[in-house]
Amino acid sequence: MTNQVPEPVTFGERALQIEDVLALANRQVPTALQSDSAYRQRIAKGAQFLDSLLDKEGVIYGVTTGYGDSCVVAVPLQHVEALPRHLYTFHGCGLGKLLDAQATRAVLAARLQSLCHGVSGVRVELLERLQAFLEQDVLPLIPEEGSVGASGDLTPLSYVAATLSGEREVMFRGERRQSSDVHRELGWEPLVLRPKEALALMNGTAVMTGLACLAFARADYLLQLATRITAMNVVALQGNPEHFDERLFAAKPHPGQMQVAAWLRKDLAIDAPTAPLHRLQDRYSLRCAPHVLGVLADSLNWLRSFIEIELNSANDNPIIDAEAERVLHGGHFYGGHIAFAMDSLKNLVANVADLLDRQLALLVDERYNHGLPSNLSGAPADRAMINHGFKAVQIGTSAWTAEALKNTMPASVFSRSTECHNQDKVSMGTIAARDAIRVLELTEQVAAATLIAANQGVWLRSKAADARPLPPALAAMHEQLAVDFPPVIEDRALEGELRLCLQRIADRHWRLHAQ
Repeated sequence: MTNQVPEPVTFGERALQIEDVLALANRQVPTALQSDSAYRQRIAKGAQFLDSLLDKEGVIYGVTTGYGDSCVVAVPLQHVEALPRHLYTFHGCGLGKLLDAQATRAVLAARLQSLCHGVSGVRVELLERLQAFLEQDVLPLIPEEGSVGASGDLTPLSYVAATLSGEREVMFRGERRQSSDVHRELGWEPLVLRPKEALALMNGTAVMTGLACLAFARADYLLQLATRITAMNVVALQGNPEHFDERLFAAKPHPGQMQVAAWLRKDLAIDAPTAPLHRLQDRYSLRCAPHVLGVLADSLNWLRSFIEIELNSANDNPIIDAEAERVLHGGHFYGGHIAFAMDSLKNLVANVADLLDRQLALLVDERYNHGLPSNLSGAPADRAMINHGFKAVQIGTSAWTAEALKNTMPASVFSRSTECHNQDKVSMGTIAARDAIRVLELTEQVAAATLIAANQGVWLRSKAADARPLPPALAAMHEQLAVDFPPVIEDRALEGELRLCLQRIADRHWRLHAQ
């Protein structure tokens, strides 16, 4: 039986979803460019219209003028061809870490999708080369720092423009290479960017939008995982599953909150008889879990809307309307919607970290864990005094949570006037997106630690004389986890297992509620 080749993601007039970008970023699907003659002619018409304006010596921002504050500086026609190279050259000043391969693919996808609207004045050949970069996995090395999120992601996207032109470096087949060498190896001629093409590539929101797509997907899976961890902790702590009763949530019907409660009911098989309760009302980190996680669940729809509208927009300047033969000067490079979405997402996700951190604090503390051993140690009584189980893991989790909470300061309110006060109000969308990714990294670390600890708690509870069978969903999860994470009986360093758990989260290894 042969493996079926997945349908390609086709760039063109079809709108993309976040899931398309995620599949491209993970190299799970091939790519294609819409190829019908009517579409190609529409793309070509924009570039042809720009050429006709140059023949008439029309004034076009970034084509016959300087950039930004220099828009009042006329560029003589004999220098127009050199202007694109100067644009990506002087923006080659990015610093910080390089975007990883997954993020770089998402950036290329976001930029290509924007240019495929046909109102950016670029040639079909440019779209073809961007699509070829994705298909052949030629990845520009893009420093992640240096964008204020308007006039778009100029500095990071200059590395895309430069590598398309055979300059700077790319990652290709696992090696850091000169872009010119890779072009030669693939039999390509580096592009000589036409008037407006460097500006079209750089003056947009592709970096923040690509990162936002990845952040959304991670948050969506984290929501489901945090719900499953909560259910395991209700069992480990002998909590009250009636806190998630359907009738209770009908009285406060936020849809996402109701969904999380429904997932918990399914995980806990709430209709089954329950054990005697230690407390009529559990502490908030269990009882209010649907209310905490439900805010994230209810926010995903509008977060998706903000991100996907930006993904499927023309977000450079100026916009070239070849049909009406007009050049429209505006500010579509401004990333305010992505900035707000990412500032909001990092707040929502950090609250998940705080929730799970509090659950872990209950698990390890003999005063609150209803009979589990101190620090969840599985050591026998004669060795209990020298074993400390999850003590340090809980300290680390507290540190990761604190850092996640610290990073929730909104980036979008830190607009800085730049570029001779031409860019005097900027979005900071790319910084917000990078912050969101960092908060997700930290919260996934909290989730990994709490998941392994919850599994230990479930195992310890199963050894009790009055142990009850696990509900089916949790029994399956417990069995899966046991393969990678055996019980902690004698102290051992858990770093390797935590890192493996993080990889499992990144791979979406466990099938959860919405899958």
